[in-house]
Amino acid sequence: MKTTEKKTALVTGAGGFIGSHLVKRLKKEGYWVRGVDLKYPEFSPSEADDFVIGDLRDPLVCDKITDISFDELYQLAADMGGAGYIFTGENDANVMHNSATINLNMLESSRKAKIKRIFYSSSACIYPEYNQLDPDNPKCSEESAYPAAPDSEYGWEKLFSERLYLAYHRNYKMDVHIARFHNIFGEEGTWTGGKEKAPAALCRKIAQAKENGEIEIWGDGKQTRSFLYIAECLEGIRRLIKSDFTGPVNIGSEEMVTIDELANMIMGIADKKISLKHIKGPTGVRGRKSDNKLIQEKLGWAPDCSLRYGLERTYPWIEKQLTVKKHA
Repeated sequence: MKTTEKKTALVTGAGGFIGSHLVKRLKKEGYWVRGVDLKYPEFSPSEADDFVIGDLRDPLVCDKITDISFDELYQLAADMGGAGYIFTGENDANVMHNSATINLNMLESSRKAKIKRIFYSSSACIYPEYNQLDPDNPKCSEESAYPAAPDSEYGWEKLFSERLYLAYHRNYKMDVHIARFHNIFGEEGTWTGGKEKAPAALCRKIAQAKENGEIEIWGDGKQTRSFLYIAECLEGIRRLIKSDFTGPVNIGSEEMVTIDELANMIMGIADKKISLKHIKGPTGVRGRKSDNKLIQEKLGWAPDCSLRYGLERTYPWIEKQLTVKKHA
């Protein structure tokens, strides 16, 4: 059981990409950590002091894992993935039902357990599609979320859950902190199987391609995004939960690139010449990047890590995974 002298943290979604990295960060800071997920982390053993395999759609599981009054809860558990999972429409019911049920259960269990501080990971997918039609000038400032018009059911569920956490904050005086993540990437993230995001998918395709070969890009490649390296995401999470600011607030990069530019940057890191073939496929909004004015104002900090820095660490890791898989 936990060491009482240490601060305690509960990380739900601890088997996932961000959750497993967050557990490592909290352990380095001296926390006693309980991780919960449907699965263990895929690429390295969890560093959690206690890891529970459990389905948070079951309220009894949520009550069981909150058997102590944790100092901090990080609610990262969700049904999610990249464009190939979120934007096809084929997974909408599961995405909305599973994630909403998890949030309803975890908030109620946290209320009963009197958990002191709660972090909830929302998403840039909540922003209205009508503000993201111009790839060169997307508007993703926090107050622009309404009138609401997310481009996916994933975004609608995240927006509902933001309001759910804020309602518990108002009605039960729970100390809640909400962040909207913008395309987090890095080592030990999903890189194959259909749920991977653009940086990982392109790293994989380029690593697999032969010199002067060809890879496929969904859409015309001119859609824009910003991508944030995992270490900066963790820093933002920790700063937010320690602050007196509830949010919601963006945690993302303001460095915007087209998908073609992202592919070319990865090719440069891989030292490969590859041509891009544009095909039909799910692309999401036309343009999106983080607006960091509010986080700078409220926390006195904003991410400033370059995209290239993160890719220089992510590409070799994915290249190594392909080698491991090939010889498995």
